[in-house]
Amino acid sequence: MPEQLTIKVLMESMPRAFLPEKAAGVAAEVQFHLKGEGGGDWILVIRDGSCAVRPGVIEAARLTLTAEGSDYLAIVTGKLDAMSAFAQGKIKLKGDLALAMKLMGFFRIPA
Repeated sequence: MPEQLTIKVLMESMPRAFLPEKAAGVAAEVQFHLKGEGGGDWILVIRDGSCAVRPGVIEAARLTLTAEGSDYLAIVTGKLDAMSAFAQGKIKLKGDLALAMKLMGFFRIPA
C-alpha cells in the first residue's frame, strides 16, 4: 500500500486484496457512506467469486456502513477495534449484520 492511505486508495485496492475463497457463495452489494475529509459514497459488489468497487449510491444494498472516513481507516489498519467502534456509535450498520461480521475476512489486510 502507498504511504498515505486514503479512503479512495483503500477502496480502489479492495479488488486486489479480495480473497474469493473466503467469500464462496456470497452475493452482496455493500454501501459505504464515509463522511469527513477524503470520504465519499462507495459501492462494493461481491458476486461469483469476484469483487468490484465503484463510487456511488445504491438504494437496495444488503449492508450499509456509515462512519467517519478516519474511523473506518483506523478500523481497517487495526488502530480501532471494529466492535468497540460499533458499540461507541462510531460505525453504523444497517442490513445484514452477519455479513458485516464476515466482511473484513474477505480481504487480505496489509500489516
